[in-house]
Amino acid sequence: MTPPKPPGLAIRQNNAGVTVAVRLTPKSARDEIVSVEDFGRANAALEKLIAKWVGVPPSHVKVAQGGKSRLKQVAIDGDPAALTVRVVERLADLDKP
Repeated sequence: MTPPKPPGLAIRQNNAGVTVAVRLTPKSARDEIVSVEDFGRANAALEKLIAKWVGVPPSHVKVAQGGKSRLKQVAIDGDPAALTVRVVERLADLDKP
């Protein structure tokens, strides 16, 4: 059973895992996840940050589209249902004061 997605969350499930739409702000003062929306070092830093945020090995995360854009599609390998739940939980944590 697929868990419900929050309104506006751009997440797609596939056989390998999930793909999440992300807006990247390079050279920010700090590395953090503040919301999920849909070039080298910045992409590598994003992959590492997403892996830590979701709790998967860095090798399970890659920028699938938008390598030179601020708007990216990030693929996360693993169980699609479990990853969807984890992303939804992490986003809910962002909304807590």
